[in-house]
Amino acid sequence: MTDAPGAAPDPAPGPGAVLVLGEALIDLVPTADDAEAHLAQPGGAPANVATGLARLSTPSWFAGALGNDGFARSIERRLVSAGVELGLCARPDLPTALAVADPGPEGTGYHFHLQSTATFQLPRRMDVERFAAVYVGGLAAVVEPAASAVAAAARAAAAGNPLLVVDPNVREDRTLDAESGLRRLRELCELGQVVKASDEDLARLWPDSTPDETCRRLAAGGRLVVLTRGSRGSTAYSAGSADPVSVPAEPVEVVNTIGAGDAFTAAVITWLVSRGVHTGQVPEFTPAPLRDMLGFASRVAASVVAQAGTEPSLPAPV
Repeated sequence: MTDAPGAAPDPAPGPGAVLVLGEALIDLVPTADDAEAHLAQPGGAPANVATGLARLSTPSWFAGALGNDGFARSIERRLVSAGVELGLCARPDLPTALAVADPGPEGTGYHFHLQSTATFQLPRRMDVERFAAVYVGGLAAVVEPAASAVAAAARAAAAGNPLLVVDPNVREDRTLDAESGLRRLRELCELGQVVKASDEDLARLWPDSTPDETCRRLAAGGRLVVLTRGSRGSTAYSAGSADPVSVPAEPVEVVNTIGAGDAFTAAVITWLVSRGVHTGQVPEFTPAPLRDMLGFASRVAASVVAQAGTEPSLPAPV
C-alpha cells in the first residue's frame, strides 16, 4: 500500500506495538444538568482503544484520519497526550464526523453525522506485519471508504504474524447500511484470532443463535472469544478449556458507561501482548489465565465507569 496524502514518514514500531485501525470522531453527550446541552468529547471505538492501550503502557499506533477543524485538533491532543503514535494517520482537508449520544436505561445509542467527513479517509499503507497485534472494529469497519481498507488490512494480518483482534461494536442508525454492515462484521469475526463482543453485538450479528452458542462456535475454530454482558460480567471461551470461564463485573458506582467496552478491549489486548501472545495464533488457555485476563480487563473497564470520561487507568495489583 502507498502512503496516504499528507501522512508523515513514520518510525518503526517497537516490540509489542499494536496497530489500531478505524475512526476518531466527536461524541456529543448530553450534560447531566441540562438535557438540551451537549458536551463534545473525543470518541470513536478505535480511538478509545488506541488511547486505552497507551494509558496501559502498551505501544499504540493509530491508523485513522484526522481532519482540519477544531474537533480534529482536540482529538489529536487527546491521542498525543496519552502517548499514541500518529505517524500513520491520514490528514484529509475535511471536517470531523459527529456521533450524537443518546443514553438510556439499556445503554447508549448513537445518531451519526458522517457524510463528507475526514474520519473515514483511512491511510492506504498499513504494513500490518510490523506489529505484534492489529485491532479492527467500529464504524470504520462498515463505512466506506474505510471499510475496504479495514477489510484488506484484516486479511493481511490474518494471513501473517500479527494477532488479529476484532471487536464488532455493532451500531444501528438510519445513516448506516445495516445488511452490508452486519455482513462485513461477521466476516471480520471469522477472520480474527481474538474476538471480543458484547451479548448485544452477537444477538445482532447471528440472531438465529444465542450469544453462548455463537461464542462456542467461534472458539471451536481456534479463537479466543471474550463475551461482555455489562453489569453481568464477562466470559471467555477457548478451545483449550472445556467450559467457558466467567467473572463478575467489578463493583463500582456507575457514573458513565461510554468507553467502558473499549477500555475492556484495550485491557484484553494489553494482557495478551504482555504475555507474548502475538504470533498470529492463540494458545489453548486453561481456566486460570482466562480468569486472570477477565479480572484485569474488568478492573480497567471499572476505572472508566467510575468517572465522567473515557480514559482508563491501570488497576492496582491484586
